[in-house]
Amino acid sequence: MADLIDAINNTTPDKDEKEVKMMAPLVLAYMGDSIFEVYIRNYVISRGNFSVHQLHKQATKYVKAKAQATIVHALEKELNEEEWAIVKKGRNQKSATVPKNAELIDYKYATGFEALLGYLYYTGKIQRLKELMEKSIDIINVELNK
Repeated sequence: MADLIDAINNTTPDKDEKEVKMMAPLVLAYMGDSIFEVYIRNYVISRGNFSVHQLHKQATKYVKAKAQATIVHALEKELNEEEWAIVKKGRNQKSATVPKNAELIDYKYATGFEALLGYLYYTGKIQRLKELMEKSIDIINVELNK
């Protein structure tokens, strides 16, 4: 995982916080989705030698809308005011697509979560990004073991 975080550190765009706050929440979510997907794929690959199909099934448990909604609700009290504002902006965006395999409210919170990850990436808050993604894995692992 350290190599992945190092790679993210080395590719962080040179944007100031004011510029990032002006970005569309769905653009932040687009990037956050990609970052989280790569992080989770790396995580499931690190757990053992599985077929690509098995890896995909495992990864889906972490990246699906319901899981991300669960994550954001579990993290809510740990998020500062600014972070929660980003989640709410992402959650409240109107999407051009309607989820077919998710409840709309879960989809909206998942979008908010992804927007937060994109925001942390673009503002260079990589340690916080890493911390939240690590906690996300723990949250879903607890859910999966219930």
